[in-house]
Amino acid sequence: MLARRQRDPLQALRRRNQELKQQVDSLLSESQLKEALEPNKRQHIYQRCIQLKQAINENKNTLQKLSKADEPAPVANYNQRKEEEHNLLDKLTHQLQGLAVTISRGNITEVGAPTEEEESESEESEDSGEEEEDAEEEEDTEEEEENESHKQSTSEEYIAVGNFTAQQVGDLTFKPYSKEEEDQESSEESSEEDVEVVDETADGAEVKQRTDSHCSAVQKAISEQINTVDALTTMGAIPAGFRPSTLSQLLEKGNQFRASYFLQPQLMPSQLAFRDLMWDATEGTIRSRPSRISLILTLWSCKMIPLPGMGIQVLSRHVRLCLFDGNKVLSNIHTVRATWQSKKPKTWTFSSQVTRILSCLLDGDCFIRSNSVSPDLGILFELGISYISNSTGERGELSCGWVFLKLFDASGVPIPAKTYELFLNGGTPYEKAVDVDPSVSRRAHGSVFYQMMTMRRQPQLLVKLRSLNRRSRNVLSLLPETLIGSMCSIHLLIFYRQILGDVLLKDRMSLQSTDLISHPMLATFPMLLEQPDVMDALRSSWAEKKSMLKRSEKRDKEFLKSTFLLVYHDCVLPLLHSTRLPPFRWADKETEAARWKIITDFLKQNQENQGALQALLSPDGVHEPFDLSEQTYDFLDEMRKNAV
Repeated sequence: MLARRQRDPLQALRRRNQELKQQVDSLLSESQLKEALEPNKRQHIYQRCIQLKQAINENKNTLQKLSKADEPAPVANYNQRKEEEHNLLDKLTHQLQGLAVTISRGNITEVGAPTEEEESESEESEDSGEEEEDAEEEEDTEEEEENESHKQSTSEEYIAVGNFTAQQVGDLTFKPYSKEEEDQESSEESSEEDVEVVDETADGAEVKQRTDSHCSAVQKAISEQINTVDALTTMGAIPAGFRPSTLSQLLEKGNQFRASYFLQPQLMPSQLAFRDLMWDATEGTIRSRPSRISLILTLWSCKMIPLPGMGIQVLSRHVRLCLFDGNKVLSNIHTVRATWQSKKPKTWTFSSQVTRILSCLLDGDCFIRSNSVSPDLGILFELGISYISNSTGERGELSCGWVFLKLFDASGVPIPAKTYELFLNGGTPYEKAVDVDPSVSRRAHGSVFYQMMTMRRQPQLLVKLRSLNRRSRNVLSLLPETLIGSMCSIHLLIFYRQILGDVLLKDRMSLQSTDLISHPMLATFPMLLEQPDVMDALRSSWAEKKSMLKRSEKRDKEFLKSTFLLVYHDCVLPLLHSTRLPPFRWADKETEAARWKIITDFLKQNQENQGALQALLSPDGVHEPFDLSEQTYDFLDEMRKNAV
């Protein structure tokens, strides 16, 4: 019999699930007996709940890993049977959760198996039902303390990120907490934080006290918007944990945190040679450069993200991410736009393996490169929404939560490549962490099962770190030492780097020469990183062209580079300098639609006319006045002169 179970994994798991179902049914019946009212009996039932829940979790993990390939013989309706087993385990979990919560309160009369109607309710309905009533009774003490604090002062409800002096009638002057008050509050909350369940979050993911210039700049920018955010919070338009976006504020300060800046070569401290662009004479191209961090990250989804109210219209939902050491940003800030559906309003999803049809903005597969030696190096994620106020028409961007994933443990060992379930913090990375939605506090009290249910309602981000195969590692090593970007555009970035190496290292008459270099592609390519729809046009045009090449031509590196330059000149240059193309504007649907129509019409004409020459010479085409900067590459002006 044991051998049979080993040969038929799914059938063996089905038997174990049925045994668990019998044990759960027996425990539910036992809990309704009069003897169950005795304290010792209640403790026994509660312990059995925990043991059965652990067994169910083990079966869920085993079920998830099973596949058809594990079966010695074909199994009819294999996926359907797996789904049935998964549903059964979910049902048993809900039954045990209800029993455990009721037992922990000592109320046995309401114990029973969930009805079919209860089982069909959505996750949000379950979370807002009987369990929340239990939570209210278990947290009476907390509510009484909060009510008392309301009578005395409201200063304990908010943490100021900057001092503010009243400027007009009705304004309130306030200052940040003092160090003593912060230490006291931290010690009071430490016992509560000990009971948090944060699955798969890297150890040491706390963000340290910020004292750098980034903090000052962000605090100043946020303090300028605090009145607007307070007004939206008061009106109920946004949850209390939302803040002005930290990373969008940094992006608006200049090009220091843009991908176009990090794409440029970096000079040595002497400024006499390039630090991350060197020539490999053997291979006849730029030299590969391994870095401390070289990985691929996939954004899966965001769950339980609170909804803004009716006072604002959401223009974009997105995740911004960057390398961070707990004090400052160490890379460009990369943005991935999320997909949202009204039938699942609290869930955001992302695309992977973006084709030429979809925008690179939707690509959830991201490459990450860094050579920083900081022991606290990690990835900072910020969920954000771009919005417009219905009453004032004012535009802005809000953070819906953030999380910091450290990439190394305390011993300096990289964290494993796997899926991470990251629970979000409210506020900003430059202030003491708060809850995204205070109505669903992470500081849960009561039974273990109640704490588990509370954590299930927490806003969270699911990401996967992927290990690199040999090909991926070689590809990433051709990029700058520090850069984050979309995997769907990585081959275009590598073309740029290879051509940059040819021009600066191989073909330049003298390496000491600082003359301007006539090269329109090098002069304009970084602009594409700030205009993703033009990057999409190049990606589509190149894919079309490459599909028509012979196999021998695809293996010829020099031929590919020259062909790529022709495609670039035909596709990108006319678009970048066309007066018909309105300036790129983030999260403006009308502008995005207008730009994409012009781009697609232009690409269609190019395809019909076998190039852009006819469009360029047409009297209908109007272009910007000629500017020397369009044609010349001034590498001294473009270099990153300071090490990051």
